[in-house]
Order: sequence, then C-alpha cells, then structure tokens
Amino acid sequence: MLTALGLRLRIFLFFAFLALGGTALAGLGLWLGWSRAEGVVPTGPFVQALVLFAFLNTGLVLGIWLLFDENVAKPIVRLSTGLRLRAHSGVAADLSADDAKYLGDLAPAANALADTEVERSAGDLSRDAARLQAETERLTALLTEVPVATILVSERQRIVLYDGQASGILAGIAAPRFGAPIIDYFDADDLVKIKARMASEGGIIPFALRSRDKAQTFSARAKPLDNAGYMLMLDLPEQTLTQTEARPLVYDFDLLQAGSIGEVSGTPLSELCFVAFDSETTGLSTKTDEVVQIGAVRVLNGRVIEGETLDHYVDPGRPIPPASTLIHGVRDVDVVGAPQFSEVCRALHAFCAGAVLVAHNAPFDIAFLRREEGRARLKWDHPVLDTVLLSAVVFGTTEDHSLDALCARLHIDVPESWRHTALGDARVTAEALVRLIPLLEGRGLRTFADLLTETRKHSRLLQDLN
Repeated sequence: MLTALGLRLRIFLFFAFLALGGTALAGLGLWLGWSRAEGVVPTGPFVQALVLFAFLNTGLVLGIWLLFDENVAKPIVRLSTGLRLRAHSGVAADLSADDAKYLGDLAPAANALADTEVERSAGDLSRDAARLQAETERLTALLTEVPVATILVSERQRIVLYDGQASGILAGIAAPRFGAPIIDYFDADDLVKIKARMASEGGIIPFALRSRDKAQTFSARAKPLDNAGYMLMLDLPEQTLTQTEARPLVYDFDLLQAGSIGEVSGTPLSELCFVAFDSETTGLSTKTDEVVQIGAVRVLNGRVIEGETLDHYVDPGRPIPPASTLIHGVRDVDVVGAPQFSEVCRALHAFCAGAVLVAHNAPFDIAFLRREEGRARLKWDHPVLDTVLLSAVVFGTTEDHSLDALCARLHIDVPESWRHTALGDARVTAEALVRLIPLLEGRGLRTFADLLTETRKHSRLLQDLN
C-alpha cells in the first residue's frame, strides 16, 4: 500500500512513526518504573515527564525530518524528475551540485550517465531530423505545384495525410483536422460507394464527391493502397490553380495501423487527440467579463500539428480596460469588426471535435465557453485536462505551477511575442503537454482514466488559484 505513496510522504510517515514509537517506548519505560516502585508513588510526575518527553522528542524528530526532506528527499525527487525528462521528453535537465550536495556522488553519476546516452544518439538524431526536414520540404513543394488536392485515408476512415491544396478544400467545409474521420468533410454515401467500387474494380476510380452538407461537388479520383486505406485526389477549383504558396504537409503514417477509437477513459494518453486552448479577456471575472481573443492548437500522436491552429479576435461588446490591454496587448481597434463570441465558440467547437480540451487553469477558460452554450446552441461536454494539475502530478504540489515556471522546468523556449496572447499561450500549453505525457506514462499513468484519478488528488490547487 505504501508503495503507491510519493517518496516524500513515505519519508514523512517514517519519521512520524519514529516519533510515535519513541514516545510509546518512553511511556512503557516510565510505566515499568512506576509499577515496580515500592509503596504508593504518585503518577503525576511520570505523566508530566512523558508529556515533556513527547513534546521534545516530536520537535527533535520534526526538525530532523525537515532537514532530511530539504536536503535529501527533495533533491532525490528533482533528480528522478530530471532523469525522466531526459529519458522520456529529451529535455537536458541537470541537477546542480549545490542542490544535491548531500547526495554524495549520486547526482554527478546520474548526470554523467545521461550525458553519455545523449551524446551517443545526438549525432544520429540530428542527421535524421535534418534529412527528414529536407525531404518533407521537397515533398511539400512538389505537391504544391501539382494542381490536385491529395488526402490519404486509412482503413479506419481517418485522415492520415493532407497537403496544402487539400487544406484549403477541407477548410471550406470544416476546420482541417488531422486524424479526423473523413466523413466529417465528405458525404458518407459517396464514400461508401467509392469504397465498393475500389474493391470490385481496382485501379484509379474517377467519381463525383460531394461535401458533407452536399453544398459542393468535387471532381475526384480514388486509388486503393494495399491494406493501407486509399488516396483521394480532388481537382482544384479554377480560382485556386494559380495559388502556389506552400502550406505545411500534415501526415503521420502510424495512423494507417491505428485501431478504432474507443472510450476516452480507457484510451492511452499517447493515442488521444488534444486541443490546447487559451483565451484573453477584459478582466478576471468569469461572470461579468468578456473574451477578446481565443487561440487553439491541436496535438495528436504526441506532437503539435503544425498548420492546425485557430486564432480569433472576439468583439466583447464593450471597451477593453487599459489595465487588461497592458497584459495581453489587445486593443479596442483590434476587435473592430471581429465576430461575436457565440460565432467563435461554434468554430472552436468544430475544431475540437473528438478531442480532449487542455488549458492552463482550465476552469477559468472553460467557464466562458459554458456561459455561451445557450447563445451558441452547442454543448461543451468534452473531457478536460489542466496542465496545472499535470504539473502537480509530475513535480509535486509544493512547486510553482505557473505557466512560466512549468516552461522553465520543461526547458521550453517561449518567444516574447507569444506570451499573453491567446494563440501563443495555447502553443506553449501544447508544448508543455507533449513533454508531460511521457513523464506521466513513466509514472504508470497510461490512460486518461489513470490520469483523471491522479489529478483529482490535487484539485485543491485550482480552487486556491481561482
């Protein structure tokens, strides 16, 4: 049972039992002395001696525990967290010699071992990353020049790859979402028919493909891939043929082998889709203030999906207080002509379809979304994670869990232009989530249900924060 407790709590319990045991032994000794005394001996002095001893003994043990906790337990926790950061998230987090001066050679030895492993793989990883980046850029440029929108669909009917041209077509129907079901964009009956034709005819199949709402029809072709889904190729509308700007090529071929999506609670964290989001407001009241900017970023398969972001100014319907502008930089002129919050909520809701919502101090941002449910005619019933609580699970309750402090511990570089902007803070939150997930899995928290159970233990943090 005790193995489920944290190291520092177990050490505290050890010292508490030590103080209790010392007092019990002292009491037993005094009782033996009193019981063996000749004649009638008053109990008062013995009781006073026991109370005095218990007080002094508890103070002594408490003092030793405080020194042990500060100079041994905490450095061990920091060392283990740093090693997990290196092992699971690739973060070179060193434990300073001063911080671990009472651990002997443990910290230098652990850092030396970690450095050796990093040096062995750094060169290969750097070369592989450079080669992959160059190949991706060449492929992106090539597909941009071809007047066809390309979408790769897995056997499970999920989008595995789309290019810049396909991004434009998808955006005209709904927010492009890597890993989303293809039926979120195109007519389900058309897709069933084309799958049947591919099974019976083989080769490249030409057909007319309607959008999900049947408002648009595209000239398309489909090519089956051996046990790996199929490729959709859509002819571009004439007005887009001259556009040559390269958009990010979004792909993850691991999704070709991914199974069907089950209940969120039992799904491994690494397989979940997340949307990290943040809002900037006219003030700190979730009841009387309004949103002026909202930003969101999608995370899938343990990485931030470049090109899949949402960033909107919002008309708050009132002047923005100068004190708020000093923090987030949003001025009244920025929100002139911006959409109403209910409209932005609908766009964000579509962007978050099938995802777990993630925010830093989530109750604050979620409160504004749920307050708008009636006017936006939608329901925010998504699962929610809070990076404040994730930070507490990984680093301990007593640490600073502000977004800046979390980024410092995870070695996340935050450009100054990102801070206190909705999209910037959403990006930072997404990067923190990506680095926290391997650490959480390393602690045995592998599913959403595991993580939810653990974060509930720290929910008081959010009450204090708000």
